[in-house]
Amino acid sequence: MAPTAPRPRTTTRDPEELARRLTAWLSTRLPGAKAAGVTVPESNGMSSETLLFDIEHPEPPVRRCALRLAADPAAYTVFPVYDMRRQYRTMRVVAEHSDLPVPKVLWLEEDPGPLGAPFFVMERVEGRVPPDVMPYTYEGNWLHAASDAEREHLEAASIGLLARLHDQVPPETAEFLAFPGEGDALRRHVTAQRAYYDWVVDGRARSPLIEAAFDRLAELWPSDPGTPVLNWGDARIGNVVYDGFEPAAVLDWEMAALAPREVDLGWTVYLHRFFQDLTVAFGQPGLPDFLRRDRIEARYAELTGHTPRDMDFHTLYAALRHAIVMLRVAYRQVHFGEAAVPADPDTLILHHGSLRAMVQGSYWK
Repeated sequence: MAPTAPRPRTTTRDPEELARRLTAWLSTRLPGAKAAGVTVPESNGMSSETLLFDIEHPEPPVRRCALRLAADPAAYTVFPVYDMRRQYRTMRVVAEHSDLPVPKVLWLEEDPGPLGAPFFVMERVEGRVPPDVMPYTYEGNWLHAASDAEREHLEAASIGLLARLHDQVPPETAEFLAFPGEGDALRRHVTAQRAYYDWVVDGRARSPLIEAAFDRLAELWPSDPGTPVLNWGDARIGNVVYDGFEPAAVLDWEMAALAPREVDLGWTVYLHRFFQDLTVAFGQPGLPDFLRRDRIEARYAELTGHTPRDMDFHTLYAALRHAIVMLRVAYRQVHFGEAAVPADPDTLILHHGSLRAMVQGSYWK
C-alpha cells in the first residue's frame, strides 16, 4: 500500500449511531451527563477505534474524553483478541508506578451491549502527534519543519519515556502481561508472534519472507535475553501527544507485554526506519539524522545504565512483527475487495525489501 493510497476500511460502524449509544451509556455512569461533539478522528488507527467527545455535566471527572473501542468484529480485525481490561489495567499500573504522562482512565465497559464491543474511557490530552499519513518523515508537517535542535529535544525526551517506563515500573506489577507457555519471556513473546502469523495466514497464502525471518531469528537468538520489564509494545513517537516538543501523553498500550528492554527499543528503531525508508523510496530525503539507531542506543544506555544488546536480532524482530501486521492489513483489503492477492504474497508487505535485507544481513551495512 503506497502512502498516497486511500486508507483501507477499518470499520463498518455508523458514527452517528455510535454517538447516540454513547450518550445513552454515559448517562448510566454519570446521571444527567451528555456526550457532546462526538467525532471519529480521520487518523483512527488500524486496530482499536477511537472516539473523541466532551462530557456536558456540572461536575464531570474529566471534561474532554477519548474512548478506545475494541475493533469491529465485522471488519476483518487486525488482531484475534481485543482485551480492553488488559489495556485499561496496564495504563493504571503505569500511572501508579511511574511518572510517565499516561492519560487518566475513567471507566471500563466490558459489556459489548452499549456500543457493540468492550471499551474504556480516558481523559483527552491536547497537543499534536507526529503523523503517520503522510508520514512525519515527509515534507509538510510540523515535525519535519522543526529545527534540528527541536527534533533532538523531542527525540531525547521520547527515549526518556522508554527508560523511565522500563526502570520505574516493577515487573511484578505487570505479571498479567506475561505470555503463557514455556521458556523465558523472549521465547514466549516470539512464540506468540508465530501463533499470530499462523492466524493471519489461516486460509490465505503464506509468506516465505516472514517464515525466512523467523528462521533468521533462530540463528541470531541472544545468548542472554535479559530480565523482562514492562514493554509499551507500540513504542513509537506516533503514539505520543506532544506539547511543543515535550511528551504530554503516552497512548496505545494494546501491545504491552513483559519482555526484554530491547523488544521496545527494536520497535522504536525500526518503526522510524520504516517511515524513513518509505520516504527515501518516494524521492525525498526524509529525516536521516533523526532517531538513528546509534543515538537511540547511546541515549538509552546513558539514562538507564543498560547498554542495549543483540539489536540486529531485535530490529529484525520488529520488522518481522510489523510485516505480520501489514500482511493482515493487506488481507483485510482483499476481504473488502479493495485489493487482490498477487502471485508473490510477500509483495503485500510494504517493507518487504528492507525485511529481506535484514534476513540477508545486509540492511545495516
